[in-house]
Amino acid sequence: MLLTGILLAAGGSWMAPVWAQRDEGTITPEETMIIFAIFIVAVISLFLYLARHSIRRQRTEYDDSNYDSKKNRDYEKYHSDWQDDYQEYGGHKGAPDEPDYYGILGVPPDATPHVIKSRYREMAKEMHPDVSGEESDTDMARINEAYEVLSDERRRAEYDRRRE
Repeated sequence: MLLTGILLAAGGSWMAPVWAQRDEGTITPEETMIIFAIFIVAVISLFLYLARHSIRRQRTEYDDSNYDSKKNRDYEKYHSDWQDDYQEYGGHKGAPDEPDYYGILGVPPDATPHVIKSRYREMAKEMHPDVSGEESDTDMARINEAYEVLSDERRRAEYDRRRE
């Protein structure tokens, strides 16, 4: 070390360290690879940090909350469970005043799900309050209720058993 200092003082630039021999603004390929590797490690670490609950299969506060953004509106539009709650909290199975869902939709009792769906869509287009301009909310509610029951296999089988 002392010898290097003496030789530098004597004008021997050939003994200068590598960092002292290059220009200030240049980066070597080795340094570029090190910087790139550090960047990759940082990105992977960030990804693992953000996905930690999914990786560990832990429930988060968002999973336990009931936000509107989590609701599947397409499913709820045609399948609601309010009738199950009604039966659980005092509704009577096989009530004598239970409506005739097949008659409401105008399909035979042996109709296929495809026929029920197409008939429901036809009636919904005709009786929708925006289209008909009338106060047909109750009619739409009856059509929706009939479709909810007849489109679900389990609920349709239960409805058919009650009818018999």
